Amino acid sequence: MKILVLGGTGLIGGHAALHLASLGHQVTIAARKPATVAEGSPLSKLPFVAIDYLAEGDDRELAGFDAMVFAAGNDIRHLPPGTDESAHWQRANVEGVPRYFERARKAGIRRAVHIGSFYPQARPELVEQISYVRGRKLACDGARALASDRFHVCSVNAPFVVGHIPGLVVPALAAHAAYALGRIPQVPVFAMPGGVNFISTTSLSVAVANALLRGDNGKAYLVGDENLSFQDYFGEFFRAAGHGEPLPLIDQEHPMLPDMVLYAGRGGTIYYEPDAAETKLLGYRRNDVKRTLHEIVEGYR
Repeated sequence: MKILVLGGTGLIGGHAALHLASLGHQVTIAARKPATVAEGSPLSKLPFVAIDYLAEGDDRELAGFDAMVFAAGNDIRHLPPGTDESAHWQRANVEGVPRYFERARKAGIRRAVHIGSFYPQARPELVEQISYVRGRKLACDGARALASDRFHVCSVNAPFVVGHIPGLVVPALAAHAAYALGRIPQVPVFAMPGGVNFISTTSLSVAVANALLRGDNGKAYLVGDENLSFQDYFGEFFRAAGHGEPLPLIDQEHPMLPDMVLYAGRGGTIYYEPDAAETKLLGYRRNDVKRTLHEIVEGYR
């Protein structure tokens, strides 16, 4: 298939694009700007087209593609300083995501996967409490509401995602690796209480590819792999860096994962076990997170 991966210059979309290309598909990555990667990065070998899914367009950019993977939804990293948060999520996610899926459908794309967030399914009570979570749910619902006999669409909703693409710097993960490697000595070594489910890009990309090919039309899949405390998460980075001592557990905001990104609150957990039948259908492997954290450290060493 000829597949457009929107958000393909980032970690999640880029890894999915590379995986789809490895399966023999003709893959084009799209974003507002080309990927900022080192020379020789596998991402630099994929065709690129500039697309801002929130901008007006004539949809010629969508012509000729059989399928689309949408990995461009906005999260806390995309919130402009001083912006009304609720208004931003409304425009970028609630309205913008379904509108672009509608454009894809009209352009003749027949299959699409929306990569969304785990929060609405893993912790549905947060939908009414947090505008970001509400926006993610409505974006997912709006995209899937367009499903029809001629437009097959489903959503793969992921927890915290970790991974590495050679030549691509992912600021947060690069910082976590640098922290473990002792390159940020001004930040004390500790972990805060709480934890969350994690998944590797390797597992997520397999799930996305299989959802695109054989997912149930209109379905929202909650994927996930390992439930890790933040003490275990940061501890694995330090073990990969050669430091095996357990990290002190301190109940204070952590500069590497500040409270503003912890929607369960500091000390809260979002642990779950993904549905076994759905995991089998999507065909992704489990117990891949700790291996991936070691890969990240080696990638930034």
